[in-house]
Amino acid sequence: MKFFHLSDLHIGRQLHFYSLKEDQRRILEEIVQYVYREKPQAIVIAGDVYDKSVPSAEAVAVFDEFIRKLSETGVQILVISGNHDSPERLDFASSLLEKQNLHMAGLPPMQPQDHIRKVRLQDAYGPVNFWLLPFVKPSYVSGITGPGLSYTDMIRALLERESREEQERHVLVTHQFYTASGREPARSESEAVYVGGAGNVDVSAVQQFDYVAMGHIHKGQSIGGEQFRYCGTPLKYSVSESGDVKGLTMVTLEEKGTPPRIEVLPLHPPRDVLRLRGYLKELMLQGSEDYVSITLTDEKVPYQPREQLAQVFPNLLELRVDNPAARRTLEKEEQPELPDDPLQMFRRFFLEIQGEEMDGQETELMERVIRKIQEEMQ
Repeated sequence: MKFFHLSDLHIGRQLHFYSLKEDQRRILEEIVQYVYREKPQAIVIAGDVYDKSVPSAEAVAVFDEFIRKLSETGVQILVISGNHDSPERLDFASSLLEKQNLHMAGLPPMQPQDHIRKVRLQDAYGPVNFWLLPFVKPSYVSGITGPGLSYTDMIRALLERESREEQERHVLVTHQFYTASGREPARSESEAVYVGGAGNVDVSAVQQFDYVAMGHIHKGQSIGGEQFRYCGTPLKYSVSESGDVKGLTMVTLEEKGTPPRIEVLPLHPPRDVLRLRGYLKELMLQGSEDYVSITLTDEKVPYQPREQLAQVFPNLLELRVDNPAARRTLEKEEQPELPDDPLQMFRRFFLEIQGEEMDGQETELMERVIRKIQEEMQ
């Protein structure tokens, strides 16, 4: 059986305040074209469909368009919620959507009568069982497992409740922070993990699966064995990923006991994320539509370097300098001179956010708030 493994779409995400809507739409369209070309039987999305639990209407429209186009191909679509998603929103109308080959699991089992959702597909070698386990914390399932379990023991306890035919093939779709005997996966700046390792799940808890389709980590990689894989994000979501090569993970399962075959198909975003370094004059000759982080090496800060660079780098993410003296000069130039009057500071903030000046009623209300704060501080 051939299937695509996706995760961490983060639809609705911004990159340094630049909207990625069109970039995401383009990359999802490329994935649809791969479905037509490669003809997988299923496409798995292992969590973090959206970047926020309450996504914008634009983000929902982008995902809806993607799902509609996938449905037209006849592929089976399997989706779980991640820590960025709203489980209830993804779970809504899931039983009705099954008729459209869309299998959504937003909520993990939470009561003793609940079980991990299973989708059973067939190929020439027999059944393949996809187990859809959304993002879960021990507190979510304490009614099943009891309190006080570690994340590893929680996952193990949830899986041990499920009856599996050993001669059949099993795929776990999961969105957790998996490690292997204390070894952590390579991470980027665009994902969040639990502090202190409290949320770690050791891969020993999922050893019995033929393939584990992991989400949550944004760099594509295997951890503890080729069958335990993070597919990574389809786009670069931070400057720290500038050197990464993003792709679409295609998995082929053959007969039971045969290791999965994994191939990464290249993806072609409309704009890359780059790190550039050099003198201002040299960089001005390059120019690029890509998202760029620039480090200047000039000994003296040129006049208005950000403004000059923005003319040839319209998607400039950040500007840095590696010369201490130049860095201090640049920081001084870019540091706004703030008024001492708190009301004036708020006026400036209000104008920047709202695009208009405060009216008399808003000014009066803010004056009362400031007076109250000042009285309480005395």
